[in-house]
Amino acid sequence: MLTAGEPAGIGPDVCLATLTRDWPCELVIAGSRAVLESRAAALKLQLTLRDYDPRTPLRSHRAGAAPVIDVPTSVPVTAGKLDARNARHVLALLDRAVDGCRSGEFQAMITAPVQKSVINDGGIPFTGHTEYLAARLGVQRPVMMLAAGKLRVALVTTHLPLAAVPAAITGDAVAETLRTVAAELRSRWKIARPRIAVCGLNPHAGENGHLGNEEQLVIGPAVEALRREGLDLVGPLPADTAFTRNALDGIDAVVAMYHDQGLPVLKAAGFGHAVNITLGLPIIRTSVDHGTALDLAGTGRADASSLAAAVEAALALVG
Repeated sequence: MLTAGEPAGIGPDVCLATLTRDWPCELVIAGSRAVLESRAAALKLQLTLRDYDPRTPLRSHRAGAAPVIDVPTSVPVTAGKLDARNARHVLALLDRAVDGCRSGEFQAMITAPVQKSVINDGGIPFTGHTEYLAARLGVQRPVMMLAAGKLRVALVTTHLPLAAVPAAITGDAVAETLRTVAAELRSRWKIARPRIAVCGLNPHAGENGHLGNEEQLVIGPAVEALRREGLDLVGPLPADTAFTRNALDGIDAVVAMYHDQGLPVLKAAGFGHAVNITLGLPIIRTSVDHGTALDLAGTGRADASSLAAAVEAALALVG
C-alpha cells in the first residue's frame, strides 16, 4: 500500500501519478480522499478513486483507478501550506499501513515523504519514518539503506545532529548495523556472501589516530570481530575514497557512519530514481529519496520517478 505523506506536499501528487500506469499488483492508497480528489482535479488527472473494501479480491492495478483508505485531515489542506493540526493525520496513515502489513492484509508499505518539522510543531516528537516504524514494530535498531541501481548505502546513525554522531558510534551500533545489512542482503537480495565496505568516521579514517581514534577504538575492532564471525567486510575505509569506482568493485553495500557521509554520494548518483529501504523490520517498507517539495505541490512539476522505483523495489522484495 501507498501512504500519501504530508498532505500539503507532493506526496498526493506522486501517489496519483503512480496510478496512471499499470502495475502487476494491487495498489491501495492511504490518504485523505478529499485531498487526493482535489489534487487530481488540479493536476487534470483522469482518475477514479473508490473506497477500499478488504473483502474485494486483490487484482493487478490498471491505470486510472485505485482504492483509497480515507483518513480525513483535521483541517482543510492548501497545497504548499503546512498546518501542524494535520500532524496526527500523517501518523495515522503510517499506523494504518503498519497494522495492515503486520496482519498480512498488505504485502508491503511504500511511503511518500513527510515533513518532520510540522509533526514536531504539532507536539509529537518525530525524527523520521525509520525511527517511527521501528518503535511501532518493537525493533531496537532499524537500518536506513538507500539504493540507486547497484549502489547501496546503509547508515549506522540516521537523523542526528552532527555533534551527536561520535557518541552514537559504538561497537554495538556498528556491529548490529553490519549484521542486519548482511542478513538482509542474504535473505531479501539473495546474495549468498555479501561483501560490505565500512566507512571510517573521521577524515582519512583517522590517519592512524592523528585525526581521531574512533576507527582504532570502536569501528575497527567491531569489523574485526565480525570478520571472525564470517562476514566479508572491507574497512574501515576513508569515506572520501570508499565510493570511487575501483573501491566499489565487487562491493554489495557500503555502510556509512552518518547521514551526510553516505547519502550525498548516493543521491548524486541516482537522485529521483533512488529508493529508501528500511532494513531490520518484520515488514517490507520502501520510500522515496526526496522530501515534500512544498513549492511543487499541486503544480504538476513533481517527478514521481522515485515513488515508482520504490514500488518496483517493494515488488522485487516481496518476490
